[in-house]
Amino acid sequence: MDEETLKFDAIVVGGGPSGMCAAYTMAKAGMDVAVIERGEYPGSKNLFGGILFTTILNKLIPNFWEEAPVERNVISRKFSYLTEDSQLAVELKTEQYNKPPYNNTFTVLRSKFDRWFSEKTESIFNENSFVFSGFTVIDVIKEGHKIIGVVTDKEGPMYADVIICAEGANSLLAEKAGLKKKPEPHDMVTGVKEVIALPSEIINDRFALAGNEGVAIEFFGKAVEGMVGGAFIYTNKESLSVGISCSIVDFTHKNINPNEVLDKFKEHPSVKNLLRGGETIEYSAHMIPEFGYDKLPDLVSHGIMLVGDSAGFVNTSHYHEGSNLAMASGVMAGETAIIAKQKGDFSAETLSLYKEKLNDSFVMKDMKNFRRAAKFLHANPQVLNDYPTTMVQSMVDYFTISERSKVEIRKDVIGGLIMDVKFIKMMWDMNKARKVLL
Repeated sequence: MDEETLKFDAIVVGGGPSGMCAAYTMAKAGMDVAVIERGEYPGSKNLFGGILFTTILNKLIPNFWEEAPVERNVISRKFSYLTEDSQLAVELKTEQYNKPPYNNTFTVLRSKFDRWFSEKTESIFNENSFVFSGFTVIDVIKEGHKIIGVVTDKEGPMYADVIICAEGANSLLAEKAGLKKKPEPHDMVTGVKEVIALPSEIINDRFALAGNEGVAIEFFGKAVEGMVGGAFIYTNKESLSVGISCSIVDFTHKNINPNEVLDKFKEHPSVKNLLRGGETIEYSAHMIPEFGYDKLPDLVSHGIMLVGDSAGFVNTSHYHEGSNLAMASGVMAGETAIIAKQKGDFSAETLSLYKEKLNDSFVMKDMKNFRRAAKFLHANPQVLNDYPTTMVQSMVDYFTISERSKVEIRKDVIGGLIMDVKFIKMMWDMNKARKVLL
């Protein structure tokens, strides 16, 4: 190649957490790295619900929260089931999560956090490494069966020994590299989110918080019109992240669009007072891969590795720990690239070390554990709808004050449950749910 050719040890496509973790890892080893981000700057087009899980980030940058633009540390996780007019909730709130490392759970706004992470990564770059923003990778460059670079829409070709694809859920590059097929609608989730501004004093009062304490509330049932998925409210410093996410197929079957579901959720009696007086300052939509462990794409080929959402590393459980899986995959891909450079061999055989690292880590172990969760919930809607709705109404009846004796009330509640629910079927279903969801 001539001197004018842009050639790096590694090109990372995508400036989100997985891509930047890969870049940071390789930069520490002195590799020449180029990060290509299609947005105006890293974070300008990157979206997610709002919780960043940080066990991996804290290893990469110890005590990162002392300088990173995190919003709040989450000390409370609340899971809430909504019916038309009622709510039944379980909350865990502990001071153990209110001291370093803060249970590795923070609310963040990606436009701020990703930009900080990019600048932090650039600060350890050598003179031959860069973060490029504002243009898009449109294809890979092949030499025989090996990928040796990428084609961009504005800056022409760029070359590297290895490409790390951190492009996100709709990874056209991974498809063009032959590593994955175009996902089916039932394999994808659509999420929409609003950031609603409120003064920090009001947020603290409404959610019983102090200082930078935060809460994450997940809602199910009527919150998403009975679909498989959920709604959420996460507290930021001076705003709330409020959103919903459900399967694309469910939206189609219900003939309802995500905006309608979000609007209805915001008007629920148990929700609207939490948002009262707030001003929507940001609206966004996001695709989330939900094809799971059994349908993961090929993760490596000659000269390329997939990380983060591009690879489908989303834990389809109540943990919602996608950001941690994404960053772990980025670090492992970076470590694999370092070893490949030392060997001077970027073949699929050498890069398969990446898959071995994933298999030995919580990434694949958790993906495997929850592999049947989404399919089970789609096939058994009574678990998310009929059973909890009946339970909520029974609780309402049980605690309704009247002149009837408590013995009569208890007898009626139990009688109603027996009439409404087939207990053996319910116990059978809940046992199956325990196996796939916990």
